[in-house]
Amino acid sequence: MHEPRINDKQPDSLPVYESHPSGWVPSVHKAADLGYAGFHPPRPGQDEDVLSESNVKNGFILGHSVSAETFSAQAMINENLHVGDTLAKLEELMDEVFIRRAEHVLPVPPSTFRIPTRVTLNDSKRQAWFADLANPEVPLHKLGKSVPHGAKGHDLLDLLHSNNVAIPRAVWFLRVFGANETAGLRNRPAYNPTQYSIDWANMVTGYMKKQLNDIALPSAPRPGLNIKQTFKGVLSDSDTRERWISRFTYCLKLLRTFYAEGLVDHKSFLVWLVQQMGSCNLAQAGFITRLTDEYLDDIVISRALARPLVDACLSKLTEICVTFAQEHLSDTEELLTALLQRLCLAIPDAFVSPRLWSAYSALLQKVVAEDSMTRLNHNHIEQNIRDIRHSLLHNFQDITRRNEAMLFRNILSHGSSRLETAVSDIKLLNSISSDTDMHQVDFFGNEFDDTPLFKDKLDMLLTWSVTPLQFGDHRPFAAVTLIRIWRDKACERATRRDMNTPNEFLQDQLFEWLDASDVAGEPTNIRAVALLYGKLVKHELFSYPCYIQRLIARGERGLSYTEAPESRHRRFLRWIPLFNSTPSLVNQRKVILHGVRARETPEDLAESAMRKEIRIALPEIFTTPNHSSLTSCSALSQQCTTLMSASRFEQVRTFRQWLLPELQKHLAMHIPDTSVMKAYCLSVELMAAAKCFHSILDLTLCMLQHPTNGNSLICVIDTLRRYATIWTCMDTIPAIVTALDAAHQLWKIRGIQSRPLLSLLIEFDHGQYLRDSSRERILADIGAFTLALQPLSNRPETVPNVLPEILLLAGDPDPEAPSLLTNGLWIKYRMSIDWAWKVWDNTVASIRQIPVMTSDIDDRIACALRYGTFLWHVDQHLPNGLDGDVLEWFLGPGKNEVAALGADTWEVLTVVLSYLCVHGALETTTILKGLVYPAWQSGVSAAGSNREIYIRAANSLCHRLLLQEDGTGTASPPTDLFEVQCIITRSRSVFCEPHFPLLVESMPLLIALENSADISEDLRDECNVLRHKICQDSRFRQGAYRNLDIIREAFENSPYLTDTTSETLGKHTLAGLRMILGDSSDETQLYDWPEVTCLLSPWKIAATAIQMQFTIKQLGRALIQEPTHNVASANLDKLTLMVFHNTNTSEEASYVGEMARGADITVASKFINNGLKCIADILLETPVNSLNLVPPTFQRVGELLRILIVVAKPFRDNTSILPNLDASIQDQFMEAISTNIIAIGSAVTSGKCKRDDQSQYTQNLILMARLFHFALAFHTTWSQKMKVLSIGLSDTMFRLALFYASDNSLDLLVYPLLIDTLLYLYDEIPSENKATFDPFRNYPNLTPADIPANVPIEYRRQLISILSYFSTDNLASSLVSSHRDTAGNLVHNTAVINRPWEWIENLGEPSTTDAMGDRSDRAKYAVKNAGSLSLESFGTRLTGDGIMRNITREYSPRIEGNIRTFEDGLTTEGVFTRDWRETRVDPNCEEPTRNTARLRNDSDGEHSGTMYNTMPRTDRRPTPRASPSSSVVSRSSARGSTTSMRHSPGYGSYGRPTNSTINEVIDVDSVGTTISSSIKGTASKRKASAVISDDEIEIIEGPVAATSAKKSRARAPPKPRAKKR
Repeated sequence: MHEPRINDKQPDSLPVYESHPSGWVPSVHKAADLGYAGFHPPRPGQDEDVLSESNVKNGFILGHSVSAETFSAQAMINENLHVGDTLAKLEELMDEVFIRRAEHVLPVPPSTFRIPTRVTLNDSKRQAWFADLANPEVPLHKLGKSVPHGAKGHDLLDLLHSNNVAIPRAVWFLRVFGANETAGLRNRPAYNPTQYSIDWANMVTGYMKKQLNDIALPSAPRPGLNIKQTFKGVLSDSDTRERWISRFTYCLKLLRTFYAEGLVDHKSFLVWLVQQMGSCNLAQAGFITRLTDEYLDDIVISRALARPLVDACLSKLTEICVTFAQEHLSDTEELLTALLQRLCLAIPDAFVSPRLWSAYSALLQKVVAEDSMTRLNHNHIEQNIRDIRHSLLHNFQDITRRNEAMLFRNILSHGSSRLETAVSDIKLLNSISSDTDMHQVDFFGNEFDDTPLFKDKLDMLLTWSVTPLQFGDHRPFAAVTLIRIWRDKACERATRRDMNTPNEFLQDQLFEWLDASDVAGEPTNIRAVALLYGKLVKHELFSYPCYIQRLIARGERGLSYTEAPESRHRRFLRWIPLFNSTPSLVNQRKVILHGVRARETPEDLAESAMRKEIRIALPEIFTTPNHSSLTSCSALSQQCTTLMSASRFEQVRTFRQWLLPELQKHLAMHIPDTSVMKAYCLSVELMAAAKCFHSILDLTLCMLQHPTNGNSLICVIDTLRRYATIWTCMDTIPAIVTALDAAHQLWKIRGIQSRPLLSLLIEFDHGQYLRDSSRERILADIGAFTLALQPLSNRPETVPNVLPEILLLAGDPDPEAPSLLTNGLWIKYRMSIDWAWKVWDNTVASIRQIPVMTSDIDDRIACALRYGTFLWHVDQHLPNGLDGDVLEWFLGPGKNEVAALGADTWEVLTVVLSYLCVHGALETTTILKGLVYPAWQSGVSAAGSNREIYIRAANSLCHRLLLQEDGTGTASPPTDLFEVQCIITRSRSVFCEPHFPLLVESMPLLIALENSADISEDLRDECNVLRHKICQDSRFRQGAYRNLDIIREAFENSPYLTDTTSETLGKHTLAGLRMILGDSSDETQLYDWPEVTCLLSPWKIAATAIQMQFTIKQLGRALIQEPTHNVASANLDKLTLMVFHNTNTSEEASYVGEMARGADITVASKFINNGLKCIADILLETPVNSLNLVPPTFQRVGELLRILIVVAKPFRDNTSILPNLDASIQDQFMEAISTNIIAIGSAVTSGKCKRDDQSQYTQNLILMARLFHFALAFHTTWSQKMKVLSIGLSDTMFRLALFYASDNSLDLLVYPLLIDTLLYLYDEIPSENKATFDPFRNYPNLTPADIPANVPIEYRRQLISILSYFSTDNLASSLVSSHRDTAGNLVHNTAVINRPWEWIENLGEPSTTDAMGDRSDRAKYAVKNAGSLSLESFGTRLTGDGIMRNITREYSPRIEGNIRTFEDGLTTEGVFTRDWRETRVDPNCEEPTRNTARLRNDSDGEHSGTMYNTMPRTDRRPTPRASPSSSVVSRSSARGSTTSMRHSPGYGSYGRPTNSTINEVIDVDSVGTTISSSIKGTASKRKASAVISDDEIEIIEGPVAATSAKKSRARAPPKPRAKKR
């Protein structure tokens, strides 16, 4: 406050003085008279002037107007608020405030933006301009007035690079350049704002492509061209490399900014990048891969880009793996692996492509397994890595599952599990042989309870043992043994668990099978059923008394012969034999069958007749005259017709109760002649014909205990070996081994070592049954026997090649001559290892001379028998026999010798070989492998004059060794029944492993001989008859069904059936295969469809599958040959037609598919084409409007598809050999699929179908999708019709996918199937223009807004990824233009289009307005509209509010607090933030205690300014003076309480001192200036707690006028003035 100056001219009476504030003091309110902020002048009569006693003594103390600590105005306010229309008035007041404020707000100024113009400059000025552009010291606003016009495209980029223009400045220039380029096009109707971005993207990518093309690889040397090549790449030289890297790096930097700001079209650039990834070479791939890694985040948004990128990355990885420079590309390989892993994590749909999966599945598995993440020793990072790996593996598993499903891999079989189990069980049962341990056959498994599985297995076992569709006499014994083993285990289990034994349960199950089984009820099977149940009764597995009691208890009719109709159990009661029966049981049976009054039964009469026949057949036992000599089994059967036709009850009773005791008694008499052996042989044949093998075993063991001579021992050994499989199935091998060991010791005591006995003992033992000591003893005996026959010597005698004494044997009639010659040769050459081989060689040479020596047949046979005896003796003198040496000779030098033998020589040699085989010196397999099979092979492959002689001799030998059942009746073996039995025993090994496959392989050889035109017709017929007899032999079929794979491999791999030009050969081959498998060999029915009973029967299904597979393969071979192509094609069409029209069930479809599996590519193509045509015909014939009404039709289509899946399965793994589809068939099939899917889509999406109908529609849709998957996998030529159908089908499927993805009709099965089908279809539709790469061509042309809002978020994201819409523009995304209608509602218009080339920076001119200029609201909140995008586009308007800028870094916390306290604005801060700021102390300020001490020591008490220091100012603004108003609050304005002014917690002793009240306004512009010079020590501060009195009021000068209009008002420092006292 300034005092008025007194002059001399002042009048005497002065007016009352009134204090007025200075002009620069702001008023509290602009309109209302509310005084001035901080201006409180004294007034007359104020309380402070009253000199009361209290004021004089104590000073003036302002009392409390209210109770400051407890007062609250809430009650008064609430009272006023509830009175009348207070709230309404307040609302009107605030509305009026806002209205007036809005009226005073200025409008947004119009846009002042102008594009910099282009000017044409000369070279020097242009170069100077670009130099200024490259100079960062030259501001752009200086260059922004105009830009030079000239270079374009690649030249312009080169110009920027050569001048090394900074990227931001280069981008500004290019943006201005583009804006000028597009300025003239904006007013055109068809103007596209993004077209220039596309053009610029093409220009930039072309520029990059041009640089990448400089990186070339040397071309591979061409074979045959001797041209020296030199190669020098751009990166091989340091100078060119640096230039290239500099330019390419500059281009990449520009590209990053272009891409980030949308100057290049993202879609165009990414499409180019993906294309380059697939077409670049390995040198360029190092750069392209890193570029792809940089922009991968935008690629994974769209599957259209990610899918070809995956293909390209896999292709490059494959190329790297096979290149010689792989070690130099490790970084690229790792980055490609990381890219694929990121793609797998971000967009697994890109890997859902069956064709890609077929090509790269193994590589993808390796890529996913690669750990490409960097490991750090941080737990949370390790956990993140584990989570990422888990997600990666989960996605890959999902990818695998989806691709494998569309490729129809790992498809579950829909065949009957019961049928599959039955087939498996039958294979297990048929595999039983003499080498099988019955206790190791796990047939029943762990089924011990009354379960359906056990019942099925028991039924299967019983049926297998009696059905005529299986082969082998061992079957009933195997079944009984398996049941007995199960019973023993079950009883042991029941004992342990204290449960009931399974005997009653087993009795019930056996009775039910006997009562209900169709196989058991067949009259032709009664003998097998009786045999089976007789053994069950013997082992007490089936109770015959309980069986009779149950029949009587249920009142079974027809059991007696006097009752009609006949019961099936009458035959069972009559045929089932009894063991250990009681008289009461026999009498009960007799009464049931024949009645009470029957005296003599037919069984008694039959038994008498059988005994009579047996007495005649065995005169040696019963001393009956018999002048006939039985030489065959058939003759014996004809002589004992009653015995052969009797029931098994009668046979067993006759043998067990009469014949066997008689034979055992006779054997115990030790009669040393041949009658015992003959009786034994005849008895064995009788019992074998009646299948009484238990009696044979008992008789044989008795014969073994009472041997008479060596021949009887050989006869016993042959019997045991002949029925070895039956003994194994009877589980009697341990007893036989024990008996053989005892017999061996008995013969050893007699001083005889029997090599056949030892061989059989070791063979039967299998290292299981003998004690270790016994086995060691036997091995020691064998060793001693071997050493005795062939002593060891270091200098063995050399055997000469010619032994003349062997030739002389032919003319020596002495019976002992063969033995003497053998002994002499053995004594002389026994230490030589090849003496037997040379003896055989000389013997054959001698045999060749016999026809020359004599022409008499009998003499020839006598000589042959003499040589046979000689060779047999030689065999007895060898430790390992003669068999091995003979086989070696046959396969060696003897192969050509025997092929040159004449017919006469062959007759002699045949007798010798037969004799040796009968006496066990040669194995039948040796003769077959050494003579017979080579003879047949020579008939096919070789030509010669003796070929037919050789073949006839081989046929004769084969027939004699395998099929001979009758003795010859002459001197030529086999002469009698004993020798016939020997032949049969020797032939057993031919039908067992490992020799049986050789016999099977000879069957195609015989078929080839039958169809060979090089041999005579009678020989062909002979081969045909021989083959038929072999194939129809029960032993052959038993071996065939033991391992059916042998049959299949023999016919499929036979080199003799490859001649597909002969139609007759193909028919005979198929007929021969059918004969082996037991079917008809009628050639007219070769391609007929098998009956369902045969097809689905567990007994024949495996054999039928082999037959069908071979038939299909034969047709495939014939299709390749021109002469047979037409016939084979017709037969294949006939076969496939029957397949597709006769397959009605899933079981049939499954097994038919397995039958057709394995066909070659030609047959598979025809099979699949015919199948698809059949399916298309069915679908097109079905009315579209009744799809849901014909489920059987679609079920049939599904079964046909199952057949085709199995047929095509072998070709799935290799896409290069996939069958080709006929274009017309595929068009028809695609039309059928498309028509049905469109119909289903219309019906489903219409919303009119019922729930049940919709379920059927869904099932049909799934079937159509699976049919579509199947057809897409094959090679075909896409016709125009198919392209059109596929495009329409893709639209329909996308609509269906949207339907099944919505909440109302969400289907978690159908939607993924439709999506995968869509992805498959998008990848397969070929491009119309091969030269243009457009990955978006097939995808839906929709936007994300077109997807319904009720689609789940995961499905929505998946659907967006397969749209052709692609936008990564974050600037204009989700922006639309809008306007307000007449009602004031906001209406959305079109979406905002990004215009990056029009929205350029406005650099403008530098501001010349000083910061201390106009402080009015208009100037303070002034807005410039100078941008290229006008503010009017956003509806911008001024509000009059301001947002405080961030001043934390510009001012100290204390000044910041002052500014925030007195500045109006929208900035707010939290309570804790404010408390933290206000309680901090500026470290640059002096401590208050130091200031206080300085005040106390101040002698003159002078001070100036405020009471606290601030930082000195660094700006050049003048320091304003303090306000001249009084610092003492007047009584009229001071209403506060000093007791309520508390400090903030944590502040300590440092309060918040102030010289003004809360109503005072601080000039913000003056804050922060240094008012006190306390830092220099020239002044001191006043104590913060001091009370300022009236005497200390200081009157200072007013403000000094500003020196410049552009500067803010500044005040000169006040001069020191005297204080009042």
